Amino acid sequence: MVKPAVLLLNLGSPDSTSVPDVRRYLKEFLLDERVIDAPAPIRNFVVRGLILPFRPKRSAEAYSKVWTPEGSPLIVSSEQQQQAVAEKHPEVIAELAMRYGTPSIPEAIGRLKAAGVTHLFIVPLYPHYAMSSYETVLVRVTDEIAAQDFSVKTATLQPFYKDDDYIDALIESARPHLEEPYDLLLFSYHGIPERHVRKSDPSHAHCLCVPGCCETEHPAHGTCYRHQCFATTRAFTERAGLSPDKVAVSFQSRLGRDPWLKPYTDFRLQELPQEGVKRLRVICPAFVSDCLETLEEIAMEGKETFLEAGGEDFKQIPCLNNHPAWLDVLNGRVDSWLATLPAS
Repeated sequence: MVKPAVLLLNLGSPDSTSVPDVRRYLKEFLLDERVIDAPAPIRNFVVRGLILPFRPKRSAEAYSKVWTPEGSPLIVSSEQQQQAVAEKHPEVIAELAMRYGTPSIPEAIGRLKAAGVTHLFIVPLYPHYAMSSYETVLVRVTDEIAAQDFSVKTATLQPFYKDDDYIDALIESARPHLEEPYDLLLFSYHGIPERHVRKSDPSHAHCLCVPGCCETEHPAHGTCYRHQCFATTRAFTERAGLSPDKVAVSFQSRLGRDPWLKPYTDFRLQELPQEGVKRLRVICPAFVSDCLETLEEIAMEGKETFLEAGGEDFKQIPCLNNHPAWLDVLNGRVDSWLATLPAS
């Protein structure tokens, strides 16, 4: 008998804004070898010796600015997406897990195994491929399935960075903000170190190695985060009928001193008013749910930076969250997967 389940996966969040909870979360997150990809001794020294003694207090203060009565915005939004899948597909077990923190991947896999699930649709809620997001969560799920000796047939949602339905949902969610007067729409993607882009290139000879690497067709684009971010921007611009000169790309959320993808969002927010951009809209398509990086880093700190630099009107366009157009996309992917399963 076929017993299907869907496992939605996202990054995660601390259990609360307390410093111990934030420290525990950051420890799990930063010790991931696909996040800080230095050799283990160096990674342990950096995280335990240089970051954890100081950063949790600052991060806890930041989380407290965006925390809701229901809890973490990321978790709340993800739970709403899980509920939407469950309501549309009562014949399917809809589970939710986070790469770091709770609800945890081991617990979710344990529940699915106990329920006798035979077919599992793994849905990383990341539009773009990156070793520190899509790859690490998929590897963690695969390892846990093996560790629990869970005999289940799996399928995985591939990165959907230029999927027409996803792009249309982005446009629909952004439409009210784009109908207002603005000078520039800034696509701010989560940054990653340049070395991650090179590591993800199976040829090790294309990404960031040749001029115009993201525009020159190459097999490496299947795992190139930078290319996929530009592809999302280009698809959005074309399908929304926007003028290319009213669109720009930047990358946010740096950690450490190594070079990350450029241009940096915080730098651009300081520079844009001097370039004549007074009315700015910022969209963050690397995230399907609003979180610390969109609500505090962009909507609060980013706005302050832009206005202090001479800007006059700043708005962060909310992520997809539980927008009906996005929930339709999510449920549509589940429908497509269900259609491939054998009859019960």
